[in-house]
Amino acid sequence: MTTSIENCPALVLNADFRPLSYFPLSLWSWQDTVKAVFLNRVNIVSEYDRTIRSPNIEMRLPSVISLKEYIPANRRPAFTRFNVFLRDKFACQYCGEPFPTHELTFDHIIPRSKGGRTVWGNVVTACGSCNLLKGNRLPREAAMYPKHAPVQPSSLQLQENGRAFPPNFLHESWRDFLYWDSELEPS
Repeated sequence: MTTSIENCPALVLNADFRPLSYFPLSLWSWQDTVKAVFLNRVNIVSEYDRTIRSPNIEMRLPSVISLKEYIPANRRPAFTRFNVFLRDKFACQYCGEPFPTHELTFDHIIPRSKGGRTVWGNVVTACGSCNLLKGNRLPREAAMYPKHAPVQPSSLQLQENGRAFPPNFLHESWRDFLYWDSELEPS
């Protein structure tokens, strides 16, 4: 069975051969990848068995590319709902159970009605049941305390957390670049 060309994204590595992002995984469409190759912005590291053709050129589709210029990671990640979930590893900080994203909310430790702000240090991931149970109360009033103190994570911490949640599809040519610090098995 031939893989659809639309299912041939390229893993994008920084110039140091680390993925730009683990979660979401840094992938480019085949069209963006081919354009970057022709603009000489990337190096081809690995290829699919798929070939594309134009009237003048034939080439194998790249499966892994590296940028020619290093892009430094932002030290301070954006404060977003998703990044709060990623910091807390998609687990409720009250009951400790992991949940799919659509079943998670975030909870203000000090409720907004009591002066709490929507900042890294006052927001934690919560499941709907725990959020409802805690309600509009302080942790001591509800006898509910977060498992981990909420702090602003670094981009590196979020990337490390994201590595624990691999995407549904991983092409074999990507594996050496996604898990490069995992322990090697003896042969």
